[in-house]
Amino acid sequence: MEQLIPIMNRMQDVFTQLGVSNNIDLPQIAVVGGQSAGKSSVLENFVGKDFLPRGSGIVTRRPLILQLINGPTEYGEFLHCKGQKFMDFLSIMKEIEDETDRVTGANKGISNLPINLRVYSPHVLNITLIDLPGLTKLAVGDQPTDIGDQIKDMIMTYICRETCLILAVTPANTDLATSDALQMAREADPEGHRTIGVLTKLDLMDEGTDAKDIMENKVIPLRRGYVAVVNRSQKDIVGKKDIKMANAAERKFFLSHPSYRHMADRCGTVFLQKQLNQQLTNHIRETLPSLRDKLQRQMLGLEKEVAQYKHFQPNDPSIKTKAMLQMIQHLQQDFERAIEGSGADGVNTMELSGGAKINRLFHERFPYEIVKMEIDEKVLRKEIAFAIRNIHGIRVGLFTPDMAFEAIVKTQIGRLREPSLKCIDLVVQELTNVVRAVTEKMQRYPRLREEAERIITTYIREKEQACKEQVMLLVDFQLAYMNTNHEDFIGFANASSDSQNAENTGKKLGKVTNQVIRKGYMAINNLGITARNKNYWFVLSSESLSWYKDGEEKEKKFMLPLEQLKLRDLESSFMSRGHMFAIYNPEGRNVFKDFKTLDLSCETQDDMDSWKASFLRAGVYPEKQTSEGTVGEGEEEGERRESVDPQLERQVETIRNLVDSYMKIVTTSCKDQVPKIIMFLMVNDAKAFINGELLAALYSTGDTQNMMEESADEALKREEMLRMYHACKEALNIIAEVSNVTLGGGASKMSTPSYGQSNAAPAPARRPPPPSASPRLPPARPAPGGLPPPMVPQRR
Repeated sequence: MEQLIPIMNRMQDVFTQLGVSNNIDLPQIAVVGGQSAGKSSVLENFVGKDFLPRGSGIVTRRPLILQLINGPTEYGEFLHCKGQKFMDFLSIMKEIEDETDRVTGANKGISNLPINLRVYSPHVLNITLIDLPGLTKLAVGDQPTDIGDQIKDMIMTYICRETCLILAVTPANTDLATSDALQMAREADPEGHRTIGVLTKLDLMDEGTDAKDIMENKVIPLRRGYVAVVNRSQKDIVGKKDIKMANAAERKFFLSHPSYRHMADRCGTVFLQKQLNQQLTNHIRETLPSLRDKLQRQMLGLEKEVAQYKHFQPNDPSIKTKAMLQMIQHLQQDFERAIEGSGADGVNTMELSGGAKINRLFHERFPYEIVKMEIDEKVLRKEIAFAIRNIHGIRVGLFTPDMAFEAIVKTQIGRLREPSLKCIDLVVQELTNVVRAVTEKMQRYPRLREEAERIITTYIREKEQACKEQVMLLVDFQLAYMNTNHEDFIGFANASSDSQNAENTGKKLGKVTNQVIRKGYMAINNLGITARNKNYWFVLSSESLSWYKDGEEKEKKFMLPLEQLKLRDLESSFMSRGHMFAIYNPEGRNVFKDFKTLDLSCETQDDMDSWKASFLRAGVYPEKQTSEGTVGEGEEEGERRESVDPQLERQVETIRNLVDSYMKIVTTSCKDQVPKIIMFLMVNDAKAFINGELLAALYSTGDTQNMMEESADEALKREEMLRMYHACKEALNIIAEVSNVTLGGGASKMSTPSYGQSNAAPAPARRPPPPSASPRLPPARPAPGGLPPPMVPQRR
């Protein structure tokens, strides 16, 4: 049992020596208290020597891991000065000051990097304590203004660990309810299961007062109770009063004080040291099995990654070549999965990406852009009227001229170039995002990643140009010949008879009565301050837009008929969030209650594009703009004055129906052909290039060895992983030295004196104390139930 504390010391040294940021919580005792609470005096009383720096303000500016080990010789060792023995304790004090200044500087700053000090002495019991900076509230001198918060954060990182016992040092001559140490201990340990209270300065309490109730655990109860000590006064410290004499005076104080006489055996530094030794030993015994399991789990988790690093030579050409081939193979697989959507590994659950995003561009964004570019109905009729008049010239036309139809259709077909080219640009942007995402796994080799991304992006840009040329050629094909014999074209005869239905022809794409087109959340932004940006559940059908309080669709807020409504984009304001668009009536009528527009917003651009495409299917078209702006009332009056000839009106209506019928054929073909061109010339070609030519393109640069140079971060990560693996392995080997009897708690419980007087030093060179100071352990008795103690054959 006595070997448990030295084992923890060795494990602490393993993690510190290997430079591993230890996320394994080793059992330990953290000393917490305010400035001038007596923390340093308590620790020095344990050792019996003055060895801690003293002064005004914050003296302890780095955590001091103090390992007290019972041994025949009195000396100290620092982990950062391995092999050097400090026989003089004043030199230990100076080394602590120098090592603190080396890391934190001389400006009274603090650091989380601990100092490991091991003190051997025949007068100490095996204890490991962490001396933390004293709590303070105000910065002094050139200290950081948030020094108090920094110290509190540092202390909390230690005492919040379940494996850490908290030694809360509080002066008895202050109100216990205002103790900074106990307040922080209660934050980290609300139930008080891990907190040990230490009362100092009992000799400075006002006459007639005592700490009897506190020591009897009646004021602020702690499960582990309180221990009272009397430290040396400042006068004693200045006068170099011997600590042994101080301990004798402390003993005399408790025996002579009427309030403490009956509990003198449970007071003082000697009892505190024994108590800490016993409680830390028991605490280690309780937590060691779970600590071993945690170390085993962590080492098993690291084994797979460490296996490839054990014999890793970063400058070996064969290893570089193998790594390069693996990286390119993974890139090919990831790009394939991103486009085709195969497999479930690493699926993006936050937004559309890759092939799914391109699919949305093809079937929602592209059709929306085509409809958006269509000219306004009134402007189109005006252009048809001008075309008919100009073709007739000075003559009065008796028949509808087919040349007017061809002129108007060519103008409309030419306008298809813009949305088609925009679709290509959006696909290129998404492919570039996919390339950037799939090359993230190559960040171990930054130059390889940069070169691969450059080569693939350059190839996509080349294909983009070829794709745009082909799309332009597709539009030119449509302009080259007007196929008026197409089976879906209505012809001149049908165009005249269908004049009365022209307004509704082709206005609603695939409309079915009362068909639900889309459901989802959107926010309404023009309902006032209280309801602004509030999300509602919208249901869009072919005839109406309804919204509800939530997705259960029980509490309907409003139903808006879609007839004669339009939509337009809005710019987001500082009072709104997301991407906005509005629904309005072109005739200026109220759309919703007293509002002339219904301002809606979506959280992402993709959501807004999808809703717009759904509104298109419901027949709600975007706002039409001419190059000079929206058609005004003056232009409408002018058009009405010019278009007074009934014969001209009939001819305009006929041409309008013909244009509408033919453009439906052309736009349908365009919606079908453009995505196919993009897929064939760009997406599929990019996949083929990555699968077949990327590796050759990388080798053709002639700089593959330099490309396979590891990043500094990756080398650091590998070294950190190897250090952590070896630290866990070494820690498990140390735990394995503990006997099964100790771990299982099968050994008989030792009395308090035997904890402090048996030899616990792990080093074989250290001899045990004289037999007179070490009573023998009682013989093993049968465990409860009459069973004999377990046999441990491996014990020597």
